[in-house]
Amino acid sequence: MKKTILFLSAIVLMLASCGKPTPQPQDIKVTPSPLKVVGNTVSCKMTGTFPEKEFVKKGILKVTPVLKYGDQEVVGETVTYVGEKVKENGKTVNYRAGGTYSQNFSCEFKPGMERSELYLRFEASKGKTVYDVPDLKIADGVLTTQKLAQAADNKTVASTDKFQRVIQEMQEADIKFLIQQANLRSSETGSEAVKALTAAIKEANDNEKKEINKLEVSGYASPDGGEDLNEKLATQRQKAAQQFLQKQLKKQKVSANIDSEVTAEDWEGFKKMMENSNIQDKELVLRVLSMYTDPEEREAQIKNLSAVYKNIADDILPQLRRSRLILTTDLIGKSDDEIQKFAKEDPAQLSLEELLYAATLESDMNEQAKIYSKAIEQYPNDARAYNNLGLIYFKQGNIAEARRCYTKALAIEPVNPDINYNAGVAALADNDLKKAEEYLGKAAGTSADLGSAMGTLYTMKGDYAAAKKAYGNTASNNAAVQQILDEDYAAARKTLAAVKEPNATTAYLQAIVGARTNDREAVYSNLRTAVQKDASLKQKAQNDIEFAKYQEDETFNSIVK
Repeated sequence: MKKTILFLSAIVLMLASCGKPTPQPQDIKVTPSPLKVVGNTVSCKMTGTFPEKEFVKKGILKVTPVLKYGDQEVVGETVTYVGEKVKENGKTVNYRAGGTYSQNFSCEFKPGMERSELYLRFEASKGKTVYDVPDLKIADGVLTTQKLAQAADNKTVASTDKFQRVIQEMQEADIKFLIQQANLRSSETGSEAVKALTAAIKEANDNEKKEINKLEVSGYASPDGGEDLNEKLATQRQKAAQQFLQKQLKKQKVSANIDSEVTAEDWEGFKKMMENSNIQDKELVLRVLSMYTDPEEREAQIKNLSAVYKNIADDILPQLRRSRLILTTDLIGKSDDEIQKFAKEDPAQLSLEELLYAATLESDMNEQAKIYSKAIEQYPNDARAYNNLGLIYFKQGNIAEARRCYTKALAIEPVNPDINYNAGVAALADNDLKKAEEYLGKAAGTSADLGSAMGTLYTMKGDYAAAKKAYGNTASNNAAVQQILDEDYAAARKTLAAVKEPNATTAYLQAIVGARTNDREAVYSNLRTAVQKDASLKQKAQNDIEFAKYQEDETFNSIVK
Protein backbone atom coordinates (compact mmCIF):
# COMPACT_ATOMS: atom_id res chain seq x y z
CA MET A 1 0.00 0.00 0.00
CA LYS A 2 2.93 2.35 0.70
CA LYS A 3 4.14 1.74 -2.84
CA THR A 4 0.68 2.73 -4.13
CA ILE A 5 0.72 6.00 -2.16
CA LEU A 6 4.27 6.84 -3.31
CA PHE A 7 3.31 6.04 -6.91
CA LEU A 8 0.32 8.36 -6.76
CA SER A 9 2.30 11.08 -5.02
CA ALA A 10 4.90 10.94 -7.80
CA ILE A 11 2.17 11.33 -10.41
CA VAL A 12 0.68 14.22 -8.44
CA LEU A 13 4.02 16.05 -8.31
CA MET A 14 4.83 15.33 -11.93
CA LEU A 15 1.49 16.47 -13.27
CA ALA A 16 1.29 19.43 -10.95
CA SER A 17 4.71 20.62 -12.10
CA CYS A 18 3.50 20.52 -15.69
CA GLY A 19 0.39 22.48 -14.86
CA LYS A 20 -1.82 19.45 -15.51
CA PRO A 21 -4.79 18.23 -13.46
CA THR A 22 -4.00 15.81 -10.66
CA PRO A 23 -7.28 14.06 -9.96
CA GLN A 24 -6.14 10.50 -9.08
CA PRO A 25 -7.61 9.04 -5.86
CA GLN A 26 -5.21 8.28 -3.04
CA ASP A 27 -5.12 5.87 -0.07
CA ILE A 28 -6.96 3.28 -2.14
CA LYS A 29 -8.31 0.33 -0.19
CA VAL A 30 -9.62 -2.84 -1.83
CA THR A 31 -12.03 -5.14 0.04
CA PRO A 32 -11.39 -8.04 -0.03
CA SER A 33 -7.71 -8.06 -0.84
CA PRO A 34 -6.59 -10.34 -2.31
CA LEU A 35 -9.71 -10.91 -4.39
CA LYS A 36 -11.55 -14.20 -3.98
CA VAL A 37 -14.25 -16.30 -5.55
CA VAL A 38 -17.64 -16.27 -3.82
CA GLY A 39 -20.15 -18.46 -5.61
CA ASN A 40 -18.76 -18.16 -9.10
CA THR A 41 -18.18 -14.42 -8.85
CA VAL A 42 -15.12 -12.30 -8.21
CA SER A 43 -16.10 -8.97 -6.69
CA CYS A 44 -14.63 -6.21 -4.56
CA LYS A 45 -15.14 -2.66 -3.42
CA MET A 46 -12.53 0.06 -3.89
CA THR A 47 -12.44 3.20 -1.77
CA GLY A 48 -10.08 6.14 -1.47
CA THR A 49 -9.89 9.91 -1.22
CA PHE A 50 -9.35 12.91 -3.42
CA PRO A 51 -7.10 15.28 -1.40
CA GLU A 52 -7.95 18.91 -0.81
CA LYS A 53 -7.05 21.40 -3.58
CA GLU A 54 -5.97 18.74 -6.09
CA PHE A 55 -9.00 17.91 -8.21
CA VAL A 56 -8.98 20.84 -10.61
CA LYS A 57 -12.27 22.59 -11.20
CA LYS A 58 -12.33 21.81 -14.94
CA GLY A 59 -10.81 18.33 -14.69
CA ILE A 60 -12.46 15.01 -15.62
CA LEU A 61 -11.30 11.62 -14.40
CA LYS A 62 -12.71 8.35 -15.70
CA VAL A 63 -11.76 5.34 -13.55
CA THR A 64 -12.12 1.79 -14.85
CA PRO A 65 -11.15 -1.36 -12.88
CA VAL A 66 -9.40 -3.99 -14.98
CA LEU A 67 -8.60 -7.56 -13.92
CA LYS A 68 -5.60 -8.83 -15.86
CA TYR A 69 -4.72 -12.52 -16.14
CA GLY A 70 -2.48 -14.22 -18.64
CA ASP A 71 -2.93 -12.38 -21.93
CA GLN A 72 -6.55 -11.54 -21.12
CA GLU A 73 -8.32 -8.89 -19.14
CA VAL A 74 -11.81 -8.21 -17.80
CA VAL A 75 -12.86 -4.58 -17.89
CA GLY A 76 -15.28 -3.36 -15.24
CA GLU A 77 -17.72 -0.47 -15.32
CA THR A 78 -16.31 3.04 -15.59
CA VAL A 79 -17.05 5.72 -12.98
CA THR A 80 -16.58 9.37 -13.94
CA TYR A 81 -15.47 12.07 -11.49
CA VAL A 82 -15.68 15.72 -12.50
CA GLY A 83 -14.46 19.05 -11.15
CA GLU A 84 -16.99 21.52 -9.85
CA LYS A 85 -16.94 23.63 -13.06
CA VAL A 86 -17.51 20.71 -15.43
CA LYS A 87 -20.97 20.39 -16.94
CA GLU A 88 -20.51 16.75 -17.99
CA ASN A 89 -22.33 14.11 -15.95
CA GLY A 90 -20.31 12.52 -13.20
CA LYS A 91 -19.62 12.56 -9.49
CA THR A 92 -18.53 16.07 -8.56
CA VAL A 93 -15.36 16.52 -6.51
CA ASN A 94 -14.95 19.88 -4.74
CA TYR A 95 -11.58 21.48 -5.40
CA ARG A 96 -11.14 23.03 -1.97
CA ALA A 97 -12.59 20.19 0.18
CA GLY A 98 -11.59 17.22 -1.95
CA GLY A 99 -13.85 14.14 -1.87
CA THR A 100 -14.18 10.39 -1.61
CA TYR A 101 -13.59 7.75 -4.22
CA SER A 102 -15.79 4.61 -4.27
CA GLN A 103 -16.26 1.97 -6.94
CA ASN A 104 -17.32 -1.67 -7.25
CA PHE A 105 -15.94 -4.39 -9.48
CA SER A 106 -17.53 -7.74 -10.28
CA CYS A 107 -17.01 -10.43 -12.90
CA GLU A 108 -17.63 -14.11 -13.47
CA PHE A 109 -14.73 -16.30 -12.44
CA LYS A 110 -12.80 -17.86 -15.30
CA PRO A 111 -9.99 -20.44 -15.11
CA GLY A 112 -6.67 -18.61 -15.12
CA MET A 113 -7.80 -15.86 -12.77
CA GLU A 114 -5.99 -17.65 -9.94
CA ARG A 115 -2.93 -15.73 -11.04
CA SER A 116 -4.28 -12.24 -11.73
CA GLU A 117 -3.93 -8.58 -10.75
CA LEU A 118 -6.47 -5.82 -10.37
CA TYR A 119 -5.63 -2.45 -11.86
CA LEU A 120 -7.28 0.95 -12.13
CA ARG A 121 -7.22 2.44 -15.61
CA PHE A 122 -7.47 6.25 -15.77
CA GLU A 123 -8.58 8.63 -18.46
CA ALA A 124 -7.72 12.16 -17.24
CA SER A 125 -8.65 15.26 -19.18
CA LYS A 126 -8.99 19.01 -18.91
CA GLY A 127 -10.92 20.66 -21.66
CA LYS A 128 -9.78 19.06 -24.90
CA THR A 129 -6.49 17.87 -23.45
CA VAL A 130 -6.26 14.19 -22.51
CA TYR A 131 -3.41 13.06 -20.28
CA ASP A 132 -1.69 9.71 -20.43
CA VAL A 133 -1.77 8.03 -17.02
CA PRO A 134 -0.43 4.49 -16.56
CA ASP A 135 -2.61 1.71 -15.10
CA LEU A 136 -2.25 1.39 -11.36
CA LYS A 137 -2.11 -2.04 -9.70
CA ILE A 138 -4.22 -2.08 -6.54
CA ALA A 139 -4.72 -5.78 -5.63
CA ASP A 140 -3.72 -9.36 -6.33
CA GLY A 141 -6.16 -12.16 -7.02
CA VAL A 142 -7.89 -14.49 -7.00
CA LEU A 143 -8.25 -16.79 -3.98
CA THR A 144 -10.00 -19.88 -5.38
CA THR A 145 -10.14 -22.02 -2.25
CA GLN A 146 -13.93 -22.22 -2.52
CA LYS A 147 -13.43 -24.16 -5.77
CA LEU A 148 -11.88 -27.00 -3.75
CA ALA A 149 -15.41 -27.87 -2.61
CA GLN A 150 -16.16 -30.51 -5.22
CA ALA A 151 -19.22 -32.58 -6.07
CA ALA A 152 -17.07 -35.74 -6.15
CA ASP A 153 -16.47 -35.38 -2.39
CA ASN A 154 -20.08 -36.54 -1.90
CA LYS A 155 -20.75 -40.27 -1.93
CA THR A 156 -23.17 -41.35 -4.66
CA VAL A 157 -25.70 -44.16 -4.23
CA ALA A 158 -25.88 -47.32 -6.35
CA SER A 159 -29.18 -49.11 -6.89
CA THR A 160 -28.98 -52.59 -5.42
CA ASP A 161 -29.91 -55.83 -7.15
CA LYS A 162 -32.28 -58.35 -5.63
CA PHE A 163 -30.24 -61.31 -6.74
CA GLN A 164 -30.46 -64.36 -4.48
CA ARG A 165 -28.25 -67.35 -5.03
CA VAL A 166 -30.80 -69.52 -3.25
CA ILE A 167 -34.52 -68.79 -3.61
CA GLN A 168 -36.90 -70.56 -1.32
CA GLU A 169 -40.22 -71.79 -2.65
CA MET A 170 -43.02 -73.09 -0.43
CA GLN A 171 -45.80 -75.44 -1.44
CA GLU A 172 -48.69 -76.58 0.75
CA ALA A 173 -51.50 -79.13 0.63
CA ASP A 174 -54.26 -79.90 3.13
CA ILE A 175 -55.70 -83.32 3.96
CA LYS A 176 -59.13 -82.81 5.56
CA PHE A 177 -60.88 -85.12 8.04
CA LEU A 178 -64.45 -85.66 9.09
CA ILE A 179 -65.61 -84.37 12.48
CA GLN A 180 -63.99 -86.25 15.38
CA GLN A 181 -62.14 -88.58 12.99
CA ALA A 182 -58.51 -89.11 11.96
CA ASN A 183 -59.00 -91.61 9.14
CA LEU A 184 -57.39 -90.80 5.78
CA ARG A 185 -59.79 -90.69 2.82
CA SER A 186 -58.64 -91.39 -0.71
CA SER A 187 -60.57 -88.37 -1.93
CA GLU A 188 -58.23 -86.26 0.19
CA THR A 189 -54.90 -88.05 -0.36
CA GLY A 190 -55.66 -88.14 -4.09
CA SER A 191 -56.49 -84.45 -4.37
CA GLU A 192 -54.71 -82.31 -6.99
CA ALA A 193 -52.96 -80.31 -4.27
CA VAL A 194 -51.51 -83.42 -2.62
CA LYS A 195 -50.46 -84.86 -6.00
CA ALA A 196 -48.72 -81.61 -6.92
CA LEU A 197 -46.85 -81.51 -3.61
CA THR A 198 -45.59 -85.09 -3.85
CA ALA A 199 -44.52 -84.45 -7.45
CA ALA A 200 -42.64 -81.35 -6.29
CA ILE A 201 -40.82 -83.45 -3.69
CA LYS A 202 -39.69 -85.83 -6.43
CA GLU A 203 -38.63 -82.98 -8.72
CA ALA A 204 -36.65 -81.24 -5.96
CA ASN A 205 -34.86 -84.50 -5.20
CA ASP A 206 -33.93 -85.18 -8.84
CA ASN A 207 -33.05 -81.64 -10.01
CA GLU A 208 -29.44 -80.67 -9.30
CA LYS A 209 -30.51 -77.01 -9.09
CA LYS A 210 -33.01 -77.77 -6.32
CA GLU A 211 -32.82 -79.07 -2.77
CA ILE A 212 -35.44 -80.01 -0.18
CA ASN A 213 -34.92 -77.51 2.61
CA LYS A 214 -37.73 -78.64 4.92
CA LEU A 215 -40.69 -81.02 4.96
CA GLU A 216 -43.36 -80.53 7.60
CA VAL A 217 -46.60 -82.19 8.65
CA SER A 218 -48.92 -80.33 11.02
CA GLY A 219 -52.05 -81.78 12.63
CA TYR A 220 -55.01 -79.57 13.59
CA ALA A 221 -58.38 -79.75 15.26
CA SER A 222 -61.14 -77.18 15.02
CA PRO A 223 -61.79 -75.11 18.19
CA ASP A 224 -65.16 -76.76 18.90
CA GLY A 225 -65.24 -79.68 21.32
CA GLY A 226 -63.24 -80.43 24.45
CA GLU A 227 -59.55 -79.59 24.66
CA ASP A 228 -58.46 -83.16 25.49
CA LEU A 229 -60.41 -84.56 22.55
CA ASN A 230 -59.00 -81.95 20.20
CA GLU A 231 -55.44 -82.66 21.37
CA LYS A 232 -55.96 -86.36 20.66
CA LEU A 233 -57.55 -85.73 17.24
CA ALA A 234 -54.83 -83.28 16.14
CA THR A 235 -52.10 -85.76 17.11
CA GLN A 236 -53.78 -88.65 15.33
CA ARG A 237 -54.29 -86.56 12.19
CA GLN A 238 -50.65 -85.50 12.19
CA LYS A 239 -49.47 -89.09 12.50
CA ALA A 240 -51.81 -90.34 9.78
CA ALA A 241 -50.64 -87.68 7.36
CA GLN A 242 -46.98 -88.29 8.23
CA GLN A 243 -47.33 -92.03 7.61
CA PHE A 244 -48.93 -91.28 4.24
CA LEU A 245 -46.08 -88.89 3.33
CA GLN A 246 -43.41 -91.40 4.42
CA LYS A 247 -44.93 -93.99 2.06
CA GLN A 248 -44.82 -91.47 -0.78
CA LEU A 249 -41.15 -90.70 -0.07
CA LYS A 250 -40.35 -94.42 -0.08
CA LYS A 251 -42.12 -94.91 -3.43
CA GLN A 252 -40.18 -92.03 -4.93
CA LYS A 253 -36.91 -93.17 -3.33
CA VAL A 254 -36.52 -89.81 -1.64
CA SER A 255 -34.70 -89.49 1.66
CA ALA A 256 -35.89 -86.53 3.73
CA ASN A 257 -36.61 -85.76 7.38
CA ILE A 258 -40.17 -84.86 8.29
CA ASP A 259 -40.82 -82.29 11.01
CA SER A 260 -44.08 -82.51 12.90
CA GLU A 261 -46.30 -80.09 14.79
CA VAL A 262 -49.68 -80.35 16.54
CA THR A 263 -52.24 -77.57 17.10
CA ALA A 264 -55.09 -78.83 19.28
CA GLU A 265 -57.44 -75.87 18.78
CA ASP A 266 -56.72 -73.85 15.70
CA TRP A 267 -57.94 -70.42 16.81
CA GLU A 268 -55.50 -68.63 14.50
CA GLY A 269 -56.82 -70.54 11.51
CA PHE A 270 -60.36 -69.86 12.68
CA LYS A 271 -59.68 -66.12 12.90
CA LYS A 272 -58.14 -65.93 9.41
CA MET A 273 -61.01 -67.84 7.84
CA MET A 274 -63.57 -65.63 9.59
CA GLU A 275 -61.79 -62.49 8.36
CA ASN A 276 -61.88 -63.78 4.78
CA SER A 277 -65.46 -65.07 4.94
CA ASN A 278 -68.75 -63.48 3.91
CA ILE A 279 -70.55 -64.70 7.03
CA GLN A 280 -73.03 -62.17 8.36
CA ASP A 281 -72.05 -60.64 11.72
CA LYS A 282 -68.47 -61.89 11.33
CA GLU A 283 -67.27 -58.69 13.03
CA LEU A 284 -69.22 -59.73 16.13
CA VAL A 285 -67.43 -63.09 16.16
CA LEU A 286 -64.05 -61.43 15.72
CA ARG A 287 -64.86 -59.11 18.60
CA VAL A 288 -65.51 -62.13 20.81
CA LEU A 289 -62.11 -63.53 19.84
CA SER A 290 -60.43 -60.29 20.89
CA MET A 291 -62.35 -60.01 24.16
CA TYR A 292 -61.82 -63.54 25.47
CA THR A 293 -58.57 -65.48 25.64
CA ASP A 294 -59.80 -68.59 27.45
CA PRO A 295 -60.62 -71.26 24.80
CA GLU A 296 -63.69 -72.62 26.58
CA GLU A 297 -65.09 -69.11 27.14
CA ARG A 298 -64.51 -68.23 23.51
CA GLU A 299 -66.29 -71.37 22.31
CA ALA A 300 -69.24 -70.76 24.65
CA GLN A 301 -69.65 -67.13 23.59
CA ILE A 302 -69.53 -68.03 19.89
CA LYS A 303 -72.07 -70.84 20.31
CA ASN A 304 -74.37 -68.32 22.02
CA LEU A 305 -74.50 -66.46 18.70
CA SER A 306 -77.03 -68.99 17.43
CA ALA A 307 -77.84 -67.08 14.22
CA VAL A 308 -74.18 -67.11 13.20
CA TYR A 309 -72.98 -70.39 14.61
CA LYS A 310 -74.74 -72.61 12.08
CA ASN A 311 -72.88 -70.89 9.25
CA ILE A 312 -69.63 -71.26 11.18
CA ALA A 313 -70.26 -74.95 11.74
CA ASP A 314 -71.07 -75.50 8.05
CA ASP A 315 -68.44 -73.29 6.36
CA ILE A 316 -65.53 -72.68 8.71
CA LEU A 317 -65.02 -75.56 11.13
CA PRO A 318 -64.77 -78.35 8.52
CA GLN A 319 -61.83 -76.50 6.91
CA LEU A 320 -59.94 -76.60 10.24
CA ARG A 321 -60.15 -80.40 10.72
CA ARG A 322 -57.01 -81.11 8.75
CA SER A 323 -53.38 -82.00 8.41
CA ARG A 324 -51.15 -79.67 6.43
CA LEU A 325 -48.22 -80.85 4.33
CA ILE A 326 -45.61 -78.14 3.77
CA LEU A 327 -42.63 -78.45 1.39
CA THR A 328 -39.90 -75.79 1.41
CA THR A 329 -37.55 -76.04 -1.59
CA ASP A 330 -34.27 -74.23 -2.23
CA LEU A 331 -33.88 -73.19 -5.85
CA ILE A 332 -30.11 -72.86 -6.42
CA GLY A 333 -29.16 -70.17 -8.93
CA LYS A 334 -26.25 -69.80 -11.30
CA SER A 335 -22.71 -69.62 -9.95
CA ASP A 336 -20.68 -66.41 -10.22
CA ASP A 337 -18.63 -67.92 -13.03
CA GLU A 338 -21.76 -68.85 -14.94
CA ILE A 339 -23.25 -65.40 -14.47
CA GLN A 340 -20.07 -63.66 -15.64
CA LYS A 341 -19.85 -65.92 -18.68
CA PHE A 342 -23.45 -65.28 -19.72
CA ALA A 343 -23.09 -61.53 -19.09
CA LYS A 344 -20.27 -61.36 -21.62
CA GLU A 345 -21.39 -63.97 -24.14
CA ASP A 346 -25.17 -64.31 -23.94
CA PRO A 347 -26.79 -61.77 -21.59
CA ALA A 348 -30.24 -62.74 -22.82
CA GLN A 349 -29.90 -65.85 -20.64
CA LEU A 350 -29.82 -63.70 -17.49
CA SER A 351 -32.65 -62.13 -15.56
CA LEU A 352 -32.54 -58.43 -14.67
CA GLU A 353 -31.41 -59.22 -11.14
CA GLU A 354 -28.67 -61.50 -12.45
CA LEU A 355 -27.45 -58.81 -14.86
CA LEU A 356 -27.34 -56.17 -12.12
CA TYR A 357 -25.49 -58.61 -9.91
CA ALA A 358 -23.10 -59.51 -12.76
CA ALA A 359 -21.94 -55.87 -12.92
CA THR A 360 -20.91 -56.02 -9.26
CA LEU A 361 -18.62 -58.98 -10.03
CA GLU A 362 -16.53 -56.82 -12.39
CA SER A 363 -13.80 -54.47 -11.16
CA ASP A 364 -13.30 -52.70 -14.49
CA MET A 365 -15.74 -49.80 -14.89
CA ASN A 366 -15.88 -50.21 -18.66
CA GLU A 367 -17.01 -53.81 -18.25
CA GLN A 368 -19.59 -52.71 -15.69
CA ALA A 369 -20.87 -50.09 -18.13
CA LYS A 370 -21.29 -52.73 -20.85
CA ILE A 371 -23.37 -54.93 -18.54
CA TYR A 372 -25.58 -52.05 -17.39
CA SER A 373 -26.10 -51.07 -21.03
CA LYS A 374 -27.23 -54.65 -21.79
CA ALA A 375 -29.58 -54.54 -18.81
CA ILE A 376 -31.08 -51.30 -20.15
CA GLU A 377 -31.46 -52.86 -23.59
CA GLN A 378 -33.26 -55.93 -22.23
CA TYR A 379 -35.17 -54.25 -19.39
CA PRO A 380 -35.70 -50.60 -20.42
CA ASN A 381 -38.41 -49.95 -17.83
CA ASP A 382 -36.24 -50.51 -14.77
CA ALA A 383 -34.52 -47.39 -13.37
CA ARG A 384 -31.69 -49.16 -11.56
CA ALA A 385 -29.46 -49.91 -14.56
CA TYR A 386 -29.78 -46.29 -15.76
CA ASN A 387 -28.84 -45.05 -12.30
CA ASN A 388 -25.84 -47.34 -11.96
CA LEU A 389 -24.61 -46.57 -15.48
CA GLY A 390 -24.86 -42.90 -14.49
CA LEU A 391 -22.59 -43.62 -11.52
CA ILE A 392 -19.98 -45.16 -13.81
CA TYR A 393 -19.99 -42.12 -16.10
CA PHE A 394 -19.83 -39.81 -13.08
CA LYS A 395 -16.75 -41.60 -11.71
CA GLN A 396 -15.15 -41.42 -15.16
CA GLY A 397 -15.75 -37.68 -15.31
CA ASN A 398 -18.32 -37.86 -18.12
CA ILE A 399 -20.84 -35.63 -16.37
CA ALA A 400 -23.01 -35.03 -19.45
CA GLU A 401 -23.63 -38.77 -19.91
CA ALA A 402 -24.15 -39.25 -16.18
CA ARG A 403 -26.85 -36.59 -16.17
CA ARG A 404 -28.50 -38.15 -19.23
CA CYS A 405 -28.69 -41.52 -17.45
CA TYR A 406 -30.13 -39.98 -14.30
CA THR A 407 -32.76 -38.16 -16.37
CA LYS A 408 -33.77 -41.49 -17.92
CA ALA A 409 -33.91 -43.13 -14.48
CA LEU A 410 -36.06 -40.33 -13.06
CA ALA A 411 -38.45 -40.60 -15.99
CA ILE A 412 -39.19 -44.11 -14.67
CA GLU A 413 -38.99 -43.36 -10.92
CA PRO A 414 -39.42 -39.58 -10.52
CA VAL A 415 -39.63 -39.62 -6.72
CA ASN A 416 -36.77 -42.03 -6.04
CA PRO A 417 -34.71 -40.13 -3.42
CA ASP A 418 -31.38 -41.85 -4.20
CA ILE A 419 -31.60 -41.13 -7.93
CA ASN A 420 -32.63 -37.52 -7.27
CA TYR A 421 -29.64 -37.24 -4.94
CA ASN A 422 -27.25 -38.61 -7.59
CA ALA A 423 -28.72 -36.26 -10.19
CA GLY A 424 -28.21 -33.37 -7.78
CA VAL A 425 -24.56 -34.26 -7.21
CA ALA A 426 -24.00 -34.53 -10.98
CA ALA A 427 -25.60 -31.11 -11.45
CA LEU A 428 -23.18 -29.74 -8.83
CA ALA A 429 -20.29 -31.18 -10.82
CA ASP A 430 -21.69 -29.39 -13.88
CA ASN A 431 -21.99 -26.15 -11.87
CA ASP A 432 -25.74 -26.20 -12.58
CA LEU A 433 -26.66 -25.02 -9.11
CA LYS A 434 -30.33 -24.32 -9.90
CA LYS A 435 -30.93 -27.90 -11.06
CA ALA A 436 -28.82 -29.27 -8.22
CA GLU A 437 -31.03 -27.53 -5.70
CA GLU A 438 -34.15 -28.84 -7.45
CA TYR A 439 -32.95 -32.46 -7.42
CA LEU A 440 -31.59 -32.36 -3.86
CA GLY A 441 -34.91 -30.90 -2.73
CA LYS A 442 -36.52 -34.18 -3.82
CA ALA A 443 -33.87 -36.38 -2.20
CA ALA A 444 -35.27 -36.48 1.34
CA GLY A 445 -35.00 -40.07 2.56
CA THR A 446 -31.92 -40.91 0.51
CA SER A 447 -29.45 -43.34 2.02
CA ALA A 448 -26.66 -40.84 1.24
CA ASP A 449 -25.53 -37.89 3.36
CA LEU A 450 -27.94 -35.28 2.02
CA GLY A 451 -26.67 -32.68 4.48
CA SER A 452 -23.17 -32.93 3.02
CA ALA A 453 -24.46 -32.47 -0.53
CA MET A 454 -26.53 -29.47 0.54
CA GLY A 455 -23.45 -28.07 2.27
CA THR A 456 -21.54 -28.40 -1.01
CA LEU A 457 -24.36 -26.63 -2.84
CA TYR A 458 -24.39 -23.73 -0.38
CA THR A 459 -20.59 -23.49 -0.44
CA MET A 460 -20.62 -23.28 -4.24
CA LYS A 461 -23.33 -20.61 -4.03
CA GLY A 462 -21.22 -18.64 -1.55
CA ASP A 463 -23.71 -18.99 1.32
CA TYR A 464 -21.22 -20.13 3.94
CA ALA A 465 -23.57 -19.73 6.92
CA ALA A 466 -26.10 -22.10 5.33
CA ALA A 467 -23.26 -24.46 4.36
CA LYS A 468 -22.03 -24.64 7.95
CA LYS A 469 -25.50 -25.55 9.17
CA ALA A 470 -25.97 -28.18 6.45
CA TYR A 471 -22.61 -29.88 7.05
CA GLY A 472 -23.20 -30.24 10.79
CA ASN A 473 -20.54 -32.61 12.11
CA THR A 474 -19.65 -34.03 8.70
CA ALA A 475 -15.94 -34.79 8.42
CA SER A 476 -15.18 -34.17 4.75
CA ASN A 477 -12.94 -32.10 2.53
CA ASN A 478 -15.88 -29.92 1.54
CA ALA A 479 -16.83 -29.24 5.16
CA ALA A 480 -13.22 -28.19 5.80
CA VAL A 481 -13.35 -25.81 2.81
CA GLN A 482 -16.29 -24.03 4.43
CA GLN A 483 -14.42 -23.80 7.75
CA ILE A 484 -11.34 -22.36 6.03
CA LEU A 485 -13.49 -19.78 4.26
CA ASP A 486 -14.99 -18.94 7.66
CA GLU A 487 -11.41 -18.64 9.00
CA ASP A 488 -12.12 -21.30 11.63
CA TYR A 489 -8.78 -23.01 11.22
CA ALA A 490 -8.92 -25.08 14.42
CA ALA A 491 -12.19 -26.65 13.22
CA ALA A 492 -10.73 -27.21 9.75
CA ARG A 493 -7.72 -29.05 11.20
CA LYS A 494 -9.99 -31.26 13.27
CA THR A 495 -12.27 -32.00 10.33
CA LEU A 496 -9.43 -32.86 7.96
CA ALA A 497 -7.85 -35.14 10.54
CA ALA A 498 -11.15 -37.03 10.79
CA VAL A 499 -11.69 -37.59 7.04
CA LYS A 500 -12.07 -41.37 6.67
CA GLU A 501 -10.42 -41.68 3.28
CA PRO A 502 -7.97 -38.76 3.02
CA ASN A 503 -6.84 -37.97 -0.52
CA ALA A 504 -4.71 -35.38 -2.30
CA THR A 505 -7.29 -32.66 -1.72
CA THR A 506 -7.30 -33.42 2.01
CA ALA A 507 -3.55 -32.84 2.19
CA TYR A 508 -3.76 -29.73 -0.01
CA LEU A 509 -6.36 -28.21 2.32
CA GLN A 510 -4.16 -29.00 5.30
CA ALA A 511 -1.34 -27.12 3.54
CA ILE A 512 -3.65 -24.12 3.08
CA VAL A 513 -4.49 -24.16 6.79
CA GLY A 514 -0.76 -24.24 7.46
CA ALA A 515 -0.18 -21.23 5.18
CA ARG A 516 -2.97 -19.23 6.78
CA THR A 517 -1.69 -19.95 10.30
CA ASN A 518 1.99 -19.38 9.47
CA ASP A 519 2.86 -23.04 10.07
CA ARG A 520 5.61 -23.45 7.49
CA GLU A 521 6.28 -27.13 8.26
CA ALA A 522 2.59 -27.96 7.84
CA VAL A 523 2.71 -26.33 4.40
CA TYR A 524 5.75 -28.35 3.34
CA SER A 525 4.72 -31.75 4.69
CA ASN A 526 1.15 -31.60 3.44
CA LEU A 527 2.06 -30.26 0.01
CA ARG A 528 4.51 -33.14 -0.37
CA THR A 529 1.71 -35.59 0.38
CA ALA A 530 -0.72 -33.78 -1.92
CA VAL A 531 1.55 -33.74 -4.99
CA GLN A 532 2.61 -37.35 -4.42
CA LYS A 533 -1.05 -38.36 -4.66
CA ASP A 534 -1.92 -35.95 -7.48
CA ALA A 535 0.91 -34.42 -9.51
CA SER A 536 -1.44 -31.86 -11.08
CA LEU A 537 -1.51 -30.04 -7.75
CA LYS A 538 2.07 -28.88 -8.35
CA GLN A 539 0.89 -26.40 -10.98
CA LYS A 540 -2.09 -25.41 -8.87
CA ALA A 541 0.11 -24.65 -5.86
CA GLN A 542 2.42 -22.52 -8.02
CA ASN A 543 -0.52 -20.35 -9.07
CA ASP A 544 -2.45 -20.45 -5.80
CA ILE A 545 -2.41 -17.10 -4.03
CA GLU A 546 -2.86 -19.00 -0.76
CA PHE A 547 0.86 -19.70 -1.06
CA ALA A 548 1.87 -16.24 -2.38
CA LYS A 549 4.40 -15.61 0.36
CA TYR A 550 6.11 -18.92 -0.42
CA GLN A 551 6.68 -18.21 -4.11
CA GLU A 552 10.36 -17.39 -3.55
CA ASP A 553 10.84 -20.10 -0.91
CA GLU A 554 13.41 -22.70 -1.93
CA THR A 555 11.78 -25.61 -0.11
CA PHE A 556 8.34 -24.73 -1.45
CA ASN A 557 9.65 -24.59 -5.01
CA SER A 558 11.46 -27.89 -4.62
CA ILE A 559 8.10 -29.48 -3.83
CA VAL A 560 5.91 -27.89 -6.51
CA LYS A 561 8.31 -27.67 -9.45
